[in-house]
Amino acid sequence: MNSWTPLRLVGLAAFGSMASMRVCDTMLLALGQEFQVSTGSASRVISVFAVAYGAMQLFYGPLGDRFGKLRVIALATFAAGLFSAMTSLAPTLELLVWSRAAMGAAAAGIVPLSIAWVGDQVAYDKRQETLARLMGATLSGMMAGQWFGGYATQTLGWRSAFMVLAAVFCVAATLLYRKTRAHPAPPAASAQGAISLAIYFRNTLRLLALPRVRWVLTVTALEGSVAYGALAFVPSRLVQAFGFSAAGAGGVMLLFGVGGLLYSQLARRWLGWLGERGVALLGATLFSTCLVTLAWAKLPWLAAGSCFFAGLGLYMLHNTLQTQATQMAPEARGGAVTLFAFFLFMGQSLGVFALAASLDHGSLPASFTVAGLAALLLGAWIARNVQPRAARVTVLR
Repeated sequence: MNSWTPLRLVGLAAFGSMASMRVCDTMLLALGQEFQVSTGSASRVISVFAVAYGAMQLFYGPLGDRFGKLRVIALATFAAGLFSAMTSLAPTLELLVWSRAAMGAAAAGIVPLSIAWVGDQVAYDKRQETLARLMGATLSGMMAGQWFGGYATQTLGWRSAFMVLAAVFCVAATLLYRKTRAHPAPPAASAQGAISLAIYFRNTLRLLALPRVRWVLTVTALEGSVAYGALAFVPSRLVQAFGFSAAGAGGVMLLFGVGGLLYSQLARRWLGWLGERGVALLGATLFSTCLVTLAWAKLPWLAAGSCFFAGLGLYMLHNTLQTQATQMAPEARGGAVTLFAFFLFMGQSLGVFALAASLDHGSLPASFTVAGLAALLLGAWIARNVQPRAARVTVLR
């Protein structure tokens, strides 16, 4: 038990959170068939999760600052397990959509607060490396979610995937709860101290008044739309265009996570070679090239290779944005990072809505191409504007 450090515990919770986010990607075709709707309509189970996940960031920020980030993460993890179990029992698509929204609302309190907690604990010169380690847990969760979602759909039934997720969340919540009891938080819960909800929203407006904060949030929303929105439909593309089964598509999507894990392990070395600007630009270039390849290639091995390099590229870009988010307003880091997550997942939900229509009308390749080119332009914009210097904001107490 002593080997379970706080970083490993939040990593386990983050694993479950990301698995729950991506578990439906490889289920869409099966859900459409079971509930007799189009694949685009079934994709609501992804978009509502993203909407709830993003919207709840506005509330988890002040809760983490007031009661302690680890405590809030533990409670959110328990709630995610409860709603995951409820999702496995949903008898209709409408109830499935609502339970997925509840899962998203609960899971929202895990990864962003974990990032903010790392920002509180780790100096800037070590922060991107530490965040890359946390990203390793989230990527593993994404890999497991996409693979097991497809495997469960094909062999055990899609409901079993949510029961397994419920068990993962309950284990993580129990361990986190024990850790927070063994190491009580100081009275001021965090470096930001306890603040009221009204003051939190006033601080949010102060953050949004800063040009640097607005820029980070804008590019984050665009990344969510063009990159993560497209990612939700890659498994469907693998099934429809390349002939993979649901389990096979989930297996190929493991390569996406492997690419991201490779970056997480080599982040320090690559940052030394390329710097933050070079990492962001190379990442966007890789992701753009691979998304266009997935749109038009015909060979399954090209699709598999593209998934690997797309994962490598996207997380080179995304890790850069994560680091910028932790540094854009250190005096209000909890609120700043949750704003980052809010804009990321609002952007993702818009991207999912847009691409769902293109999937049903057979124009997904064209949409992938547009998203890939947009990602390349976005990466160039980010690379030009990366800054290690923190913005200053007056925080109300």
